[in-house]
Amino acid sequence: MIHLNLGSNLGERFNNITIAINLLIEAKLKVIKISNFYETPSYPNQNLPKYLNVGILTNYANDHFNLLKKIKLIEKKMGRKRTKKNDPRIIDIDIVDFKKITLKSKDLVLPHPKCHQRNFVLYPILQIDNNWSHPVLKKNAHYMINKLSQKSRIEITRLQKNVNIQL
Repeated sequence: MIHLNLGSNLGERFNNITIAINLLIEAKLKVIKISNFYETPSYPNQNLPKYLNVGILTNYANDHFNLLKKIKLIEKKMGRKRTKKNDPRIIDIDIVDFKKITLKSKDLVLPHPKCHQRNFVLYPILQIDNNWSHPVLKKNAHYMINKLSQKSRIEITRLQKNVNIQL
């Protein structure tokens, strides 16, 4: 299984994420589950617009580098401009875990190097795949959520809104 996390904090955030998921489906990803939307403050500058994130559980017949290439094309097609680190963005698509593969290359690190520290990654994973465990740390999402700071655990809001896509 493959875990992706999609985020947006510019423009029509809900639509941006929905469009990105539709483009992933067109790129031959088989989406199995999609989490609710989760909202968090921007980091590190909380004066910037809040982020919306969703996690998706998916499968893909090709390799991780092919998937990364498709993701970069989708982000570009949607108008993402890579400027300064942590700047607001229309869409951000991260490969959190690709079939438990561990990899460190110039273009891709698997699993995502900070996934175990991010509330907006862990809560969606817990919702859609509570059997998942980190490929390197061998800890599940529930355990890692409990290791987050109190602030990180309370600043995330699970919205009662889902991506409007029929699976």
